[in-house]
Amino acid sequence: QVQLVESGGGLVQPGGSLRLSCAASGNIFSINAPGWYRQAPGKQRELVATITTGGKTNYADSVKGRFTISRDIAKNTVYLQMNSLKVEDTAVYYCNARITRPLRPARDYWGQGTQVTVSS
Repeated sequence: QVQLVESGGGLVQPGGSLRLSCAASGNIFSINAPGWYRQAPGKQRELVATITTGGKTNYADSVKGRFTISRDIAKNTVYLQMNSLKVEDTAVYYCNARITRPLRPARDYWGQGTQVTVSS
């Protein structure tokens, strides 16, 4: 069984910072293109950032220059450093990864989500 567990969400004032973490656990052979998505009330889930095994990153235009995605391969953990937060960044943030288990085909896994609220 594989789990993705997020942490680090919370309430922050505009202009503040938060760091999200997502740790994968279980019988894992490989993790591909882990990333972060978010869903605000009444809106569709959207891509925030992804990172490849080689370290290539991709960001939504709305977060470029403010958010940084990184990963610790040895710890099966991906991070999202969020700076200069805006009210419009308020959402539930989800971790996603395409994970291969031994002798199983790769499939997408999602974390349970962590709430980020930006408010004064």
